[in-house]
Amino acid sequence: MSDELSLKLNYEFKQPKYLKIALTHRSKGGEHNERLEFLGDAVVNFVIAEILYQQFSKATEGELSRWRASLVNRDTLADLAKEFGLGRFLFLGPGELRSGGSERQSILSCAMEAIIGAVYLDGGFDTARRKIAEWYSPLLQSLSSASNHKDPKTLLQEYLQSRRMALPVYKVEAISGEAHQQVFTVSCAVEGLEQQTLGKGTSRRRAEQDAAQAMLSALKK
Repeated sequence: MSDELSLKLNYEFKQPKYLKIALTHRSKGGEHNERLEFLGDAVVNFVIAEILYQQFSKATEGELSRWRASLVNRDTLADLAKEFGLGRFLFLGPGELRSGGSERQSILSCAMEAIIGAVYLDGGFDTARRKIAEWYSPLLQSLSSASNHKDPKTLLQEYLQSRRMALPVYKVEAISGEAHQQVFTVSCAVEGLEQQTLGKGTSRRRAEQDAAQAMLSALKK
């Protein structure tokens, strides 16, 4: 199993114990991945900050901070974990197994950070930097310019402010699905406009972004 995951990660651990710890949730008991998660969080934040700094020499501090936050958060890390099928390799306690913990965003994102921490300990900082750059490559390539990566909420706010309109208000309208597979429905409304848009996503943040994109599209029509 570890060989299969190593192939997906494109990294072979010299000390496989680090990989096993990274995949072990605290519900399993014994040595688990929370300390590696702490380490991986620090490493990935630094590496992404460094890459953004080098890639966007004209970006402001605020822009760099916003991009880093969009790249290093629970949802993005969980999506990265899903690309590697990480859920299949996790060691979980019986309770987490029954409740679908292998697909829970929080568990997947923490495991991904732990994997990064494990690579750092196993191969050193330069190796961890290379792997993070490789894994994040599609996302980093999408940052072709400072303007085109502004998230929909930011773009909507700037659009409204430029026209001296009220700021948007987001409201959770519904939450459906099981605890580990929730779908949020969020509305976006702007004072003075009759139109209201809805967005859906696996987190409140994603649903808000979806609703903001819908509102932006409607306004531009």
